[in-house]
Amino acid sequence: MIKTSASLFFSLTFSLLAQAAPDLDQATKNPNNWAYPRGQYNNQGYSELSQINARNVKNLKLAWTFSTGVNRGHEGAPLVIDGVMYLHTAFPNNVYALDLNNDQKILWSYFPKQDPNTQAVLCCDNVNRGLGFGDGKIFLQQNNGVLVALDAKTGKVVWQVQVNDPKTGATNTNAPQVIKDKVLTGCAGGEFGVRCFMAAYYLKDGTLTWKAYSTGSDADVLIGDSFNKNNPQYSALSVYEDVNGGNKQGGSFKPLPNEQLKIAEKELGIRTWLKPQQEKDGWQNSGGAVTGYFSFDAKTNLVYYGTGNPGVWNPDVRPGDNKWASSVFARDVDTGQAKWAMQTTPHDEWDYDATNEVILFENKNKTYATQINKNGFIYTWQADNGTLIAAEKVHPFVNWATSVDLKTGVPAKNSALSIHLEQQTKNVCPGTLGIKGIQPAAYSPKTQLLYVQQNHLCNHYNIENPWPSFPGQPWYNDVEGWFAGPDGVYGGLSARDPITQKIIWYRKSLYPPNGLLVTSSNLIFYGQIDRWFKAIDAENGKELWKFQVGSGVIGNAFSYSNNGKQYIGILSGNGGITSIVTRMQQRYPTRDFGGGHGAFEQVDRHNAKIGGGALNIFSL
Repeated sequence: MIKTSASLFFSLTFSLLAQAAPDLDQATKNPNNWAYPRGQYNNQGYSELSQINARNVKNLKLAWTFSTGVNRGHEGAPLVIDGVMYLHTAFPNNVYALDLNNDQKILWSYFPKQDPNTQAVLCCDNVNRGLGFGDGKIFLQQNNGVLVALDAKTGKVVWQVQVNDPKTGATNTNAPQVIKDKVLTGCAGGEFGVRCFMAAYYLKDGTLTWKAYSTGSDADVLIGDSFNKNNPQYSALSVYEDVNGGNKQGGSFKPLPNEQLKIAEKELGIRTWLKPQQEKDGWQNSGGAVTGYFSFDAKTNLVYYGTGNPGVWNPDVRPGDNKWASSVFARDVDTGQAKWAMQTTPHDEWDYDATNEVILFENKNKTYATQINKNGFIYTWQADNGTLIAAEKVHPFVNWATSVDLKTGVPAKNSALSIHLEQQTKNVCPGTLGIKGIQPAAYSPKTQLLYVQQNHLCNHYNIENPWPSFPGQPWYNDVEGWFAGPDGVYGGLSARDPITQKIIWYRKSLYPPNGLLVTSSNLIFYGQIDRWFKAIDAENGKELWKFQVGSGVIGNAFSYSNNGKQYIGILSGNGGITSIVTRMQQRYPTRDFGGGHGAFEQVDRHNAKIGGGALNIFSL
């Protein structure tokens, strides 16, 4: 059939729109660049550069630094594209373009004007996880909810749009990520009575193209008839025998036999939020934050990400599975329609967000998606249809559940560690920081191993407030007594096969490693909150080099090459929840905020009271 001129026009127009960021595709194909928040669409945190290797890494020296002029936690990493570095800061989210061929001269800068009150509703420090690039623009998602497109050459504002309103408790901390003709962003505020979402805007002018809520009706969550087609058991009405277990002490939370599950059910984003809730029906203020790094598979056109904990930490006021909070989603990037989703922690009682990055990798001509979930389990799915391949504990100290059913994805909970109003629950592992926070892990296609940093921290819980306050005010309750897990340290790092879950090597760490980078020369780089930036051997975990930067590290290591020379970089600037806790302890020394006295009392012996932000660049 011969196309008419009109149909040909629309076909060509759609094709051009779908590939509206060829400059990003070109930039990511050049290993000398670091053009995406985690290097590539697959979130592997992997660099093909190999000039720095196990033999010469001992000669690594500080090449140059750049002070951001901003205090507080500095997360994420800059972008490096064809000799220009684009650098972001914590609140107020300043942006600098640095000329790497002219002594890092500032080509342009952008200084947002944000209401200082925004900081009061940023849950876990004034962090920002980075920038996006595409269509000749640099994209900044400000903490105050404003998404800004800047001309990459001049820094001038091309367009901006209000994504969230901090007055309602909704903010943003994620890096905006460019995929095809869209820039994707999310929503923070799970602790402030917010119903969060993922949203996609056109690169050209900032027009909203789709918005998918984490909870609510199937229409709001963008769930259609083909959702979970290959695994309808993921869409079960209730996965536990005692659906109201969260509403009374001693609830069993024993998984229903698979044959008793009511599967392929509709409207689960509403029906699994049972009474009583003070604020409407619960799902309207349900959390489900979208704050992490998003991955994309061009073959299937799917974007992968996770959602945060359900709103209201007190689980007694939200009985039921609370879908689709604490879940991992795969969506068609053109339409936003959900292809599949699996809830990793049904009826989440311990703040086990699923917002950690989803890493994509190839194995025997198949694409897999893996996530180190906050709840202490590593999950691996067949990426195109969501079939669960593996789910194992990261470390034996994980005790809130004994195992995960590979057919349904349902964890077998330890009912003795359930959380209830006016009941102290002790020794829950991992604690609220999870086995791993938002600082990403890494995967090497060369070794075919996943490199997993670990928080070895447990918690006591004490829920005192029976009801949430109104939106815009904190909806969480007391957490008491962070303490180290059975290894006697607060962190660890392991290499493991994501298919078999076999652990290849493991090393203890005084504090959790942050922001892993792995290179083709089999080096792993990471930082810690005690200011150490380290390089270890990816094959055996042996430490090869270290350097102490000016403040604790919660940023991501990255690598680029300029004029034939490889560089390794890391943002420093202590922050995050551990920094907040230690500052509160200083102000009120007789109180134990979040149990920080036990776990992080030594952090201030390594850091200034508020970490100053700086970029640290190393070379041979």
